[in-house]
Amino acid sequence: MSERTGIEWTDATWNPWHGCHKVSPGCKFCYMFREKHRYGQDPNVVNRSKTKFTEPLKWKDPRMVFTCSWSDWMIEEADAWRQDAYDVIQQTQRHTYQILTKRPERAAGRVPIPAFSNIWWGVSVENRATLHRIDTLREIPAALRFLSLEPLLEDLGELNLTGIGWVIAGGESGMAARPAAPEWFRSIRDQCQAAGVPFFFKQWGEFVDWDNLTEDAYNRFDTAGEAPRDGLIRIGKKAAGALLDGREWREFPKTATPRV
Repeated sequence: MSERTGIEWTDATWNPWHGCHKVSPGCKFCYMFREKHRYGQDPNVVNRSKTKFTEPLKWKDPRMVFTCSWSDWMIEEADAWRQDAYDVIQQTQRHTYQILTKRPERAAGRVPIPAFSNIWWGVSVENRATLHRIDTLREIPAALRFLSLEPLLEDLGELNLTGIGWVIAGGESGMAARPAAPEWFRSIRDQCQAAGVPFFFKQWGEFVDWDNLTEDAYNRFDTAGEAPRDGLIRIGKKAAGALLDGREWREFPKTATPRV
């Protein structure tokens, strides 16, 4: 919950509140719940931050800011605080705020008009049952709309990318991670290319297939005792990397601010 972050597609994280509730299968192994338990805290309790609420006001250099990485911008408990957070966003037009939600139905019709020019709105989609979030996203005024297809849990089929300016995809990490098939990501990449939408492949997660192993990982990997699962091997997030058909896909929208 700090100014800097290891998340590959943003520059910083900002958590004006923290704590959340699981609403769909992608939440099952959420890192926030794991980390909260590690600190002896209840992840289901949503609290306004006492120290970080106005933090972006201190940041002088423009940056992309992933907002509510430890919660959801549209969670019900934050209704009383959200306008104050919008005020922070409006006062810091130098930053681009990436707001990702699993509750877009609560945002439609409730975003200040006119929409701030420095907000990118996104939705998380992990399976076909959550594809409806994309349609709701199109109802939200935004400088740019994006999708986070992570953790990807199944083939999403044909995507309607109308009005979508960016797609991020990735597999699941962690001890109980569920594997994702290469063809799921290829389908998303190919659809993005056909639609002219930037595609960002974040990670394989814990599992990867032999064809997409990095050379370093291939040379270091000991296959003894390993049992491939649906053609995939468990090698760990770092070793699995993010190669897809011989290259990394790290595309950003042309409107993205410079990385810091």
